[in-house]
Amino acid sequence: MRILVTGGAGFIGSHYVRTLLAGGYPGPADARVTVLDKLTYSGDPRNLPMGAPELEFVHGDICDTALVRELMPGHDAVVNFAAESHVDRSIDAATEFFRTNVLGTQILLDAALHSRVERVVHVSTDEVYGTISTGSWTEECSLAPNSPYAASKAGSDLVARSYARTHGLDVSVSRCSNNYGPYQHTEKLIPLFTTRLLRGERVPLYGDGRNVREWLHVDDHCRAVHLILTRGRAGEIYNVGGGEELPNTAVVERLLELCGADASAVQRVADRPGHDLRYSLDGTKLREELGFEPRIPFAEGLPATVAWYRENPDRWQRPAASAGAAQ
Repeated sequence: MRILVTGGAGFIGSHYVRTLLAGGYPGPADARVTVLDKLTYSGDPRNLPMGAPELEFVHGDICDTALVRELMPGHDAVVNFAAESHVDRSIDAATEFFRTNVLGTQILLDAALHSRVERVVHVSTDEVYGTISTGSWTEECSLAPNSPYAASKAGSDLVARSYARTHGLDVSVSRCSNNYGPYQHTEKLIPLFTTRLLRGERVPLYGDGRNVREWLHVDDHCRAVHLILTRGRAGEIYNVGGGEELPNTAVVERLLELCGADASAVQRVADRPGHDLRYSLDGTKLREELGFEPRIPFAEGLPATVAWYRENPDRWQRPAASAGAAQ
């Protein structure tokens, strides 16, 4: 089986590639992977087993129609992780988000259609649903994105739906909750706060910190993506929830403890425009259809993640990130 993985040098995509090539998922043992990655600030070839005979790396942009059309033939499946994904950046400069997330997805799916690729998974986010005060979103809930990033991902989901309905492309969409784990870029909440605390710096907490997020370890997310790839139904959407909801204040308290800091390290900053209060996914469909259950509880995954950043300073000791963090 030959799989094209876009955005495969990023945090989530690289975890999927590493695990797949290490034989960590059920299925054919002869999987070969082509990674297509633009290597923006959040992509890093060190995340990949470069030089492995089963891996081909292509430095390029999913918006490059000629390149994608040339690269696609011969692949059995596509997993699209490629995306601009930082909410704060989308608020400041949205154009690249819509270019990559919407146009890039259309170019990729069009190439898959013309090359008769058998299977595609488009990786999306819970943020397309907006915010929810009580209960949890099912896959049938309406899309109500509140940030340019979320709107661009909602647009990409609709592109995927249109290719399934109009052209019969065998594509499924996954929508996951907040991911965390090793190798994540330091613009996101957990790695930003962890690395700043390890340097003895203060950390910026938006507003009152009561925003609630559902946390999912990257290993669980990638396992779900592979289940969807190999067993999911064409044209379907699958919510991938972590099942562990926490306000940001609780996450920060745990990080302070793990990093040996106290509450004086927390700096309250003005809230982000359009900041969603709560995300919550109903993962019943994925659980009942494909048998998925998260395996790594937050109480286990968070300390292991902090330990990875502590033990690998060469991966994050670079110029400090912007004051905000994806919360």
